[in-house]
Amino acid sequence: MTHYFLFGTLRHAPLLTAVAGREVAVTPARLPGRAAHWVAGAAYPVLIESPGAAEGQLVTLDAEAARRVDYYEEGFGYLPQDLEVETEAGRCLARVYVPAEIPETGAPFEIADWSARWGAIATSAAEEIMARFGHEDASAAHALWPVFAARGWAREMGRDPAPAALRTDMGERGAPEVKFREGGHDGFFRLRRFDVRFPQYQGGQSRTVTREAFCAFDAALVLPYDPVTDQVLLIEQFRYGPLMRDDPRPWVLEPVAGLVDAGEPPIETARREALEEAHLELSDIRPMLKVYASPGYSSEFFHCFLGLADLDGRGVVHAGLDQENEDIRSHVLPFEEALGHVESGEINAGPLAMMLLWLARERAGLRAGA
Repeated sequence: MTHYFLFGTLRHAPLLTAVAGREVAVTPARLPGRAAHWVAGAAYPVLIESPGAAEGQLVTLDAEAARRVDYYEEGFGYLPQDLEVETEAGRCLARVYVPAEIPETGAPFEIADWSARWGAIATSAAEEIMARFGHEDASAAHALWPVFAARGWAREMGRDPAPAALRTDMGERGAPEVKFREGGHDGFFRLRRFDVRFPQYQGGQSRTVTREAFCAFDAALVLPYDPVTDQVLLIEQFRYGPLMRDDPRPWVLEPVAGLVDAGEPPIETARREALEEAHLELSDIRPMLKVYASPGYSSEFFHCFLGLADLDGRGVVHAGLDQENEDIRSHVLPFEEALGHVESGEINAGPLAMMLLWLARERAGLRAGA
C-alpha cells in the first residue's frame, strides 16, 4: 500500500475515482512548508514554498490504483517526492507529485473554484487518458489531453439543449438506455460502439439496437461580412472528406472555423480563428445558429456567428498555423457573387451555404444600420 498526498485537482472526487479506477477513502491532511497556487494562465496548481501548510488529502492506494495514479501524474511530466504530511492521527511519509520546474504562479488554489469550472471537463478527459492505461505510453496518451478536454467541454455544453416547442419532450418518459461495447477507435477522433434503446412516440421502448457514433467536438464558425461594401470573406483549404470521397477537387470554400478549446466560450473561438485563418480582426460578432452537423451519426456541433468587419480593399490573404499544417487562402467578394456560388454548386460545404442564406434574410437590416 502506498500513501499519496493530494493537493490539487485529484481532490475532486469524480476525477480521483476515474484515475484510481475505484472510489477512494480520503483523510484531511496538511503539508508543512508548502502552499498550492494556480499556475499562471493555466487550470491547475503547483506547490510552492510557504511558511504555512498546504491543505489536501491523504489517500492509501493498493498496487493497481497506485500504478494508475502514477501513470496519470507522470504523463504530465510531474515527478514523485516522498514528503512528511500531517493528519489528526499523526505524521507519515506520502508520495507527492511536483513539476520538474516551478512555473510562474498566481493566486492561492481553491479546489471548489476549480471543480465548478473544470471538474467535469477534467474527469471526462481523464477517462479517455485512463482507457489507455496498460497498453499505451503515458506521454503519448497525455499528448492528446487538449483534445480529450475539448471533447469533455463539448459534452458539458451539450447538456444545455435546444428548446422543445415542437419536438416531443421524450425525457418525461425516461432517458435512452445506453451500454457501450468494446471496439471502435480512440484518438484525436473517437468512434464508439454501443447498444441503445429509447422511448417511442406512441409509448413503450424501442428494441435494443447496436450502433456506432463519431464523437467529435464543438466548433465555432464565423462568416465575416462588411455591411458597408456588402462583401463577405470566404476561406479555401484542402479537405480530407472530399479526398476520401474521390473528389478530384478537394479544395473547399468554407466559413472561418475552429474547434472550441476546453472551457472557451465559442464566441471567443470565432474571434481567435478569424485572426488565425484570415488575419482579420472583427469589430462585432453576432450569433447566427447552433446546429448539429450530422446528427444521425456524429456529435459534432456548430456554433455559427456573423462577424462584422472592414473588408474594403482587402485582397487575397494566405494564413493558417504551420503547427496544424494549415494552408488557407481567403477571398473577399460581393455577397451576390457568393450567393451565386451556392446556386452553381461551387460552394458545396453545407455550413457556408446555410450561413450565406441566413445572411440573405438579415442583410437588408444590417446594411440599413451600417
